[in-house]
Amino acid sequence: EIFFDDDTLTDDIDRVEKLAIAMGELGFGKPGFPLTWSCNAKANVPRKTLEIMKANGCRLLLVGYESGNQQILHNIKKGMRIEVAERFTRDCHELGIKIHGTFILGLPGETPETIRQTVEFAKELDVFSLQVSLAAPYPGTELYEQAKLNGWFVKKDKTDLIEGDGLQQSTLEYPGVSKEFIFEEVERFYRQYYLRPKPILRIIKTMLEDKDVCVRRLREGYEFFKSMAQRRSDL
Repeated sequence: EIFFDDDTLTDDIDRVEKLAIAMGELGFGKPGFPLTWSCNAKANVPRKTLEIMKANGCRLLLVGYESGNQQILHNIKKGMRIEVAERFTRDCHELGIKIHGTFILGLPGETPETIRQTVEFAKELDVFSLQVSLAAPYPGTELYEQAKLNGWFVKKDKTDLIEGDGLQQSTLEYPGVSKEFIFEEVERFYRQYYLRPKPILRIIKTMLEDKDVCVRRLREGYEFFKSMAQRRSDL
């Protein structure tokens, strides 16, 4: 598979449609052709464009939903409406395009309620797979400056974003929402999402269909639970 790692790839609809057609001319999406392609996408790609992408070999989109709370999306200037993201996701499901969704906890305006809304939003979208990250205020970003101005940092070393073992750590907290709470919610998010019948059945189905996938899923499962145990030990 070929992956186009470009966060702005679908910002230019004409460009991405031409790219998809060019991939089709190379054989992608054609019977017997052994390769597929995938790419980053915003959650606002029109259905017509998605149809062109699917017809020309696109298998999966990596989509940054970030939050299920509209105000938080406004706070981070995401430029996305919840209802548009929902329609986009339904279109992908209907066309058979898989989605790997990414979400972030600990963004400005986060509360226990907004985290709950994000988890429920993710479950409603029911994408093929997801990852959950902690808000990372890298120096030079607007989030970093906001955190300094508002006193959201919990450490004097404001550039210390990871633990010694490589795990991402919570560096921000808000009134009524501690860094420990945000950190713990990442694991809770994963468990609430994946330990449901539909994701479990999806995983089992892919394992039964392909021996190599079965081995990979077992390894991923082991690494997932190992990582969660490691996170708890870092609390």
